[in-house]
Amino acid sequence: MRDCLNHRVGFDRVLMTVAATFLAVSASAALAQDQARSSAAELAIEAAIPRPEPANVPPPTAADIKLDTTATLQDATKEPAKAEAAPSPEPKASDVATTPATEAPKNDTAKTEPAKTEPAKADTATTAPAPPAAAAAPAAEPVKAASSVPAADQPVADRLKDIIGAKTSRHFDRKNERAAVEKFYSARDFAPVWTQGGTLTAAAKGVVARLKDAASDGLNPSDYPVPDFAAATTPDALADAELKLTSSMFDYARHAQSGRMHWSQASGDILYPEHPVDPNEVLAKVTTAADASAALESYNPPHKLYKELKAKLAELRGQGNGPVIEIAEGPALKYTPASKKRHEIVVEDPRVPQLRAKLGLAENAGDTRYDAAVAEAVRKFQSGAEMKATGILDDKTVKALNTPKRDKQIDVVLVNMERWRWLPRDLGAPALGDAYVILNIPDFTLKVMQRGQQVWTTRVVTGKPGKHATPLLTETMKYITVNPTWNVPPSIVYNEYLPALQQDPTVLQRMGLRLEQNRDGSVHISQPPGEANALGRIRFNFPNKFLVYQHDTPDKHLFAKEERAFSHGCMRVQNPDQYASVLLNIVMPNEKYTPERIRSMYGKSEIDLKFPTPIPVNITYQTAFVDDAGKLQFRKDIYGRDAAMINILKNSRGKDIENVVAHSQPSYSRPATTLPAGVAVANNGGGFNGSGFGSSGPNFFERLFGAPTPAAPPAPVGRRPQQQRVFTR
Repeated sequence: MRDCLNHRVGFDRVLMTVAATFLAVSASAALAQDQARSSAAELAIEAAIPRPEPANVPPPTAADIKLDTTATLQDATKEPAKAEAAPSPEPKASDVATTPATEAPKNDTAKTEPAKTEPAKADTATTAPAPPAAAAAPAAEPVKAASSVPAADQPVADRLKDIIGAKTSRHFDRKNERAAVEKFYSARDFAPVWTQGGTLTAAAKGVVARLKDAASDGLNPSDYPVPDFAAATTPDALADAELKLTSSMFDYARHAQSGRMHWSQASGDILYPEHPVDPNEVLAKVTTAADASAALESYNPPHKLYKELKAKLAELRGQGNGPVIEIAEGPALKYTPASKKRHEIVVEDPRVPQLRAKLGLAENAGDTRYDAAVAEAVRKFQSGAEMKATGILDDKTVKALNTPKRDKQIDVVLVNMERWRWLPRDLGAPALGDAYVILNIPDFTLKVMQRGQQVWTTRVVTGKPGKHATPLLTETMKYITVNPTWNVPPSIVYNEYLPALQQDPTVLQRMGLRLEQNRDGSVHISQPPGEANALGRIRFNFPNKFLVYQHDTPDKHLFAKEERAFSHGCMRVQNPDQYASVLLNIVMPNEKYTPERIRSMYGKSEIDLKFPTPIPVNITYQTAFVDDAGKLQFRKDIYGRDAAMINILKNSRGKDIENVVAHSQPSYSRPATTLPAGVAVANNGGGFNGSGFGSSGPNFFERLFGAPTPAAPPAPVGRRPQQQRVFTR
């Protein structure tokens, strides 16, 4: 009996040892299989899901070996502990995403004794996070971020979102403005910017004030309607008013920056650089500014002359200070300067002090003498009033002084303010102390400016009215040519010189001009450097499509005339040697150029003096401006620019005059022609390059565009040449 018991105990020990070994080997195999099956994605998921701490389970005993196939999982929260006691393969990533709950493997751990399993349950309950089964629930919709729009403004924001998101918009016709609005409002969850809780913001009040005062900037307030926010009591009405104010703000900024009308609407011989506003920048700048009105006003030209015109506009409209001065009737007053045969004649009259005040002559305000200064002021007034500029105070002049055509003067000031909007915001070159050249065609003057101050000025001769008018443009002067060759433009060749040859075959020889006929039958005429050259001794080059430039002239007597519109389009300078030295000392201050040094270069060979930094040249048309004494000056509208612009601005309601108008470009073709007998031809078609300019070295057209221009196809002989615009002399 004892031996049987001993054998039984031995058998139990062996059985327990085998069972323990079997459990250890099974656990190792399962762990190895699980590790081999793990992928990078499974490891990432495993790392993201917290694991419970191992349960404190005692070593297995013989009682633990008993199998119970009826055991089931009663509590899903116990799964981590049981899985640790009897390891099983972890669920794959796909299982986590798709399976709500996983049935636990059936094993004996479900029937462990309470004393042994309770610690495991307690540990799991305190340390384990939500089990994988909870994470495996179907993914819900992403949680929407809380709106930053105040509750009171949310209905308006919803309507703004609907209106802005619509395919069509009645508020914004321009694509860039529509895109800017979409970007701006979507970034703020479509919250209104001009109202808060239905009340106007400070920014809105500033914008409204500026739009209502648009007339002071020379603009028309009716072009910028202001919505009635007080009457907007519904979300629909507030959203509509919001976008209408934004639209009016865009219109104002655009007009203030670039003008109500594009310069191409006025003429085909205007070329200024474009500087449109960016609606994104307008929205950002105005809505964040401490003073929205000032921010919007800043889109107007910053130039001193523009601001002076704005102040004079207020005075003309009766908003300025000062009494109205009336000049009494009386005898005509005339000043006679001294000459070799007579002395100066100065008359006195009690009306002269009032005349001095009327004309803005502050010096010797109480002087009753009608002297040279008063006579000159009267002459300038007469010229600006489109009267005969005699300098004599007669009845007609007195009447014009007392009853000025104020409405017309206001219109003239308005179109001059408009033309300032076409000009670049920076007239000068920053690297040269903001140096630039500005030429005023109706005043026949040229000024060199630097650091906001006038450096030098001179008289000029400009183009004749009509097809020879000097174009308006902004370009950069790149070099000066001393002893230039004059390559006669095709327009002068075919419209003037060839007809003259029909009358006198020797006329060009007597003028010192050289005629060449090319193999294709076209004709080129040039004049070599020299004192009699039509360009004089110096040419100032700022390449442009109109082929105009500034230059010296042998016809010095024209500078003595008050109105000096005599050229074919180019600008003749009275003192070119001084002009050259001033410009060269700005671009090359260490070279110490003087007029004498410039004149020492005069000869028969062309000399180019290139600028290291180009100087901007601005050709303007100022028929109204404020002089250095603060007096509003008017000049004759010699090209009819004012009249054309006034007509467009007043009679273009409903039309988009901001659009660019296409104009035919200047033509420089040289058709074949038959020369009359007896004309001296310098060549027989050899060597001319067909560019339309001289054969001696690089020509101006080549310098202008960098390469010769192909010759135009020859026209049939005998065809009347098309009239061309003249761009030189």
